[in-house]
Amino acid sequence: MDGVQLAILNKRMEGVCRKMANTLFRTGRSGVLNTARDFSCCLVTADSQLLSTAESLPIHVLSGPDLMNQAMKEFHPELKRGDAYLHNSPYHGCSHPADHTILVPVMDDAGVHRFTVLAKAHQADCGNSLPTTYMGGARDVYEEGALIFPAVQVQRDYENNDDIVRMCKMRIRVPEQWWGDYLAMLGAARIGERELTVLADEFGWDELDKFAGEWFDYSEQRMIAAVNRLPAGSHTVESKHDVFPGAPDGVTVKTTVTVHPEDGRVEIDLRDNQDCLPCGLNLSEACARTSAMVGVFNSVDHTVPPNAGSFRRIELHLRENCIVGIPRHPTSCSVATTNVADHVANGVQRAIAELGDGFGMGEVGSVIPPSVGVISGHNPRSDEAFVNQIFLGFGGGAASANQDAWVTVGHVGNAGLCNQDSIELDELNFPIIVKGRHFECDGGGVGRTRGAPGAVVEFGPDDCELEVGYVSDGTDNAAPGARGGGKGALARQHLRRRNGELDVVEACAQVKLLPGETIVSCSAGGGGYGPPSERDPAWVARDVAEGWVSRAAARQVYGVALDESGAPDEAATGALRKS
Repeated sequence: MDGVQLAILNKRMEGVCRKMANTLFRTGRSGVLNTARDFSCCLVTADSQLLSTAESLPIHVLSGPDLMNQAMKEFHPELKRGDAYLHNSPYHGCSHPADHTILVPVMDDAGVHRFTVLAKAHQADCGNSLPTTYMGGARDVYEEGALIFPAVQVQRDYENNDDIVRMCKMRIRVPEQWWGDYLAMLGAARIGERELTVLADEFGWDELDKFAGEWFDYSEQRMIAAVNRLPAGSHTVESKHDVFPGAPDGVTVKTTVTVHPEDGRVEIDLRDNQDCLPCGLNLSEACARTSAMVGVFNSVDHTVPPNAGSFRRIELHLRENCIVGIPRHPTSCSVATTNVADHVANGVQRAIAELGDGFGMGEVGSVIPPSVGVISGHNPRSDEAFVNQIFLGFGGGAASANQDAWVTVGHVGNAGLCNQDSIELDELNFPIIVKGRHFECDGGGVGRTRGAPGAVVEFGPDDCELEVGYVSDGTDNAAPGARGGGKGALARQHLRRRNGELDVVEACAQVKLLPGETIVSCSAGGGGYGPPSERDPAWVARDVAEGWVSRAAARQVYGVALDESGAPDEAATGALRKS
């Protein structure tokens, strides 16, 4: 195929994923889907190679869809048109149990399996023993409590297996909400199946297979060219997670990155890390692989297509029973998509930065603060129970070599693709009141390019009791910068009593708020890049004018003196920086 044919068919394949995503976004019942967009849709080939992801969250799809497709084929050797499978097992390729995934094999008229479409959606409730999908303190999957579905058949001949549906409705606290999200995932997957069939009617299945092979080869060549431009060498970075239930000493993630530009290859070794812990921080294999890949893709040309072809140039070394490796059942992987996974991705991109100026990034601020926690309770307006993850406020993007941070990146694994909630909609849908939301001045890591600050959010119940479950990291260990860039601000969380007094609350907790009480959530800031003394004084003046940096920090940290109008005083700035 020539370049035009490849480009057109690639966009057609992306179009299939976008139609799936649009279906899921517009029909999902829970706020975590129809507001925050915490879902992903993708296509894999019949032989389990990731082909297209469109606007999916990286932590959901870079690795995992391939492993889930393999599990589906292993458990169900005879696939047929009209089949659908529910999968969320972290031991068989899923990211973590809260990410329910529908897999639909796409068959040709002869009954040959050609592709698989996947619709993955984070659940507001997945059957955990507490009303949260982040069971950070769970000693194992049994204490966690999530329903685990290792590629379980939920449809045959396009008809639901009602046994599975009844099981979920009995174990999930918001059964009708789950049912709506389940139907949204099924609808998205069936849209993908239909659109791929239409595409095959136009081009032929063999032509689509040919495209996939050549697109993988093209993507591999693009990755080779991107890695050729990276500096050669090896560097080991340690990135630290806070003390946590089941991790009394915290978790230090050691990542060794070796770049072989002459071979167009990046090698990442995660084996020199501690064994799995009795808590929910352990990574699934899918998240261990994906988080390492995220760090690489954040450090190379952003136009390199993320698929099985470009993945050929990333060599990963994992080991079994490692917190950032391959877990064994019944290890809990409840929080696998975020906390420790972020330290892997951040470690990779920071290691590449330390190999040479102009490459890599600082570390993105840690998650998950109360403002991105799971709220639950009984709604006095509707007289019904509710559970949902809110996305009221986050920041913490990391600076790159040439750009200031993406402010609302959320966390390094979702790459800014989740939306932040509308305060008005959250207050309409749930019995909560949001007292305020703003970014924190001087909260981003300083540097030649600046990290993003965290978000300060205060909210509480509206005439009822409210539980907030969260697993905040970055309270003790701030996100480091790269190549002389500064650290982001630490995360903090407080409970404001009715009398206005503030009490510090644990970083991993299920907090109950009474009427009149609020929780104050300060998310972590992201790291900067390069020495702050090299930042353009005009940029510093703009930062001060917009409220990102204080006048005091401009002078004391960046060495920039501002006159009464807010413009840089060249003579005073020169003297400051010289001293």
